[in-house]
Amino acid sequence: MASETASAASVLTLAPPLEQLRHLAAELRLLLPGVRVGEARESTEEFNREVFWRRLNEAAVKVSWEATALTTVFSRLPLPSPQETQRISEQVYAAIKAIIAVYYSLPKEQGITLRKLVRSATLDIVDGMAQLVEVLLITPPQSPENSNLISYNNVWVACQQVPQIPKVLPAAVLLDTLKQLSDNKAAALLMLTKSVDFVKDAHEEMEQAVEECDPYCGLLNDSEEDNHSNEDVLGFPSNRDLYWSEEDQELIIPCLALVRSSKACLKKIRILVAENGKKDQVAQLDDIVDISDEISPSVDDLALSIYPPMCHLTVRINSAKLVSVLRKALEITKASHVTPQPEDSWIPLLINAVDHCMNRIKELTQSEI
Repeated sequence: MASETASAASVLTLAPPLEQLRHLAAELRLLLPGVRVGEARESTEEFNREVFWRRLNEAAVKVSWEATALTTVFSRLPLPSPQETQRISEQVYAAIKAIIAVYYSLPKEQGITLRKLVRSATLDIVDGMAQLVEVLLITPPQSPENSNLISYNNVWVACQQVPQIPKVLPAAVLLDTLKQLSDNKAAALLMLTKSVDFVKDAHEEMEQAVEECDPYCGLLNDSEEDNHSNEDVLGFPSNRDLYWSEEDQELIIPCLALVRSSKACLKKIRILVAENGKKDQVAQLDDIVDISDEISPSVDDLALSIYPPMCHLTVRINSAKLVSVLRKALEITKASHVTPQPEDSWIPLLINAVDHCMNRIKELTQSEI
């Protein structure tokens, strides 16, 4: 009888279902900082790559299953009881903790680049689950959005159907991609390919902007100038802010050439890693990827600075930053094992091309100093 009384008391202390969901979302969010900065757990056991990928895949499947179950019960009326909600919440949390534990079991010795990719996938899964819980909190059961969740009965399809949930890759897709990365060299090639694609997109956007530029769009007749004279006084942008001057267009030419050189640099580095990279040279591959990762953001900064109204000094500064990163990337690559014959390679030629672009930019912006 006493046990029944205690059981009844515990039932009375359980929070309502939606309150438990709110607590679950907060607990999942608290896990994210630890994953971002967490270190690999030390172990006396020898690392087994096949076992690791199997455990990671199994953990992802478990997370997906728990998320689907959670979505199903909270997408219809009546809502589950407090006891059922507690059970489901505990299972979701345990599944997330399990996949985090698998990530922590990947040693640094397997490569920093590989660990970054696994960490990114793990963060996507934890964040995706937290977002799903938050959406279930604000989306009424049996609403049109939730009818989609029920019909598909798959949390990852639901992420694409419900507007509040960002469109992210399914956990299975993320981990299938990572599973193909059997070593740090494969991970390095994937990261370099992404960098090449980012720089390629930036270069195409710059070229498109130049092609679409109308050099006469800033020419206004007298009446139009009179009509718009008050706008400058009131703080509205003048028409000069909307187009490139002749000096601007002249400066864009070496900037475009510098971005083309950046793309060529990344492509060449990727080829060298693919042809000559050694799986056991983990540290050197990580160094190449780390410096190559800095190229795309530097290209973005330069690309943004060329849009009107153009500040020539900003363009010069951003160009110099990009050149510094490119030279460092080329020097690190040249000194590594992926470049068997540094003096006979293309690297000195590319360094000269980069320097030529920078010298031209300096000439055109000298008056800004």
